[in-house]
Amino acid sequence: MSQSCLNCLKYTMCAVNFLCWLFGTIVLGFGVYLMMYSKFSSLIPTVPSMNLASGLVIIGTIVTCISFLGFLGALKENRCLLLSFFILLFILMMAELSVACLLLLHEKKIDTFIENDLNKSLKQALTNKNETNDWDKIQELFQCCGVYNATDWGDNVPHSCCSISDCKNKPPFWEKGCYTKLKDNFENNLLTIGAIVIVMCIVEVLAMCFSMTLFCHISQSGLGYK
Repeated sequence: MSQSCLNCLKYTMCAVNFLCWLFGTIVLGFGVYLMMYSKFSSLIPTVPSMNLASGLVIIGTIVTCISFLGFLGALKENRCLLLSFFILLFILMMAELSVACLLLLHEKKIDTFIENDLNKSLKQALTNKNETNDWDKIQELFQCCGVYNATDWGDNVPHSCCSISDCKNKPPFWEKGCYTKLKDNFENNLLTIGAIVIVMCIVEVLAMCFSMTLFCHISQSGLGYK
């Protein structure tokens, strides 16, 4: 392989990994911001740490660390960093595929688990104001009411259930419950989610191929671990 092609590959890897690092940093920063200033918590009491803020922090940290290794390894032509980048990217891809397979295999169990926890969360919201605030945000965002419908709230239907600006806690309320709305949204976007996962896996495979190409070139040139 000519030196010009290798240089092109090297700087392409640097540019792509730098953009990924920048994206990861933004996601991480936004996640930390939500943790510090947002009072929104998880609606799944069994897993209280499962919320938007913690998810963004985890994703941002992973993307930032891996892309930094790829950028620095390509820029410095360092075999150790390139190999670490390859291994971590391979582990990440296997984890993504494993999660996707588990979601497909245990779809009904996960669906039941989320439904039960939403019911549990709503019962807590009837006696806990903080929980009610979380439900208000979800109901306003997804234009839904309760788990199944407005009757889940009994006589204490929150204003966020109103489908018009000033219904004064009386009908009309949003017809669909949040569980139904979330399930419908997931099913409607299932093809898009699958396409995103496939594209991510393709990008990760290409990144691994590029890193191995540089790794082999460095090994053949006898540069060793710099």
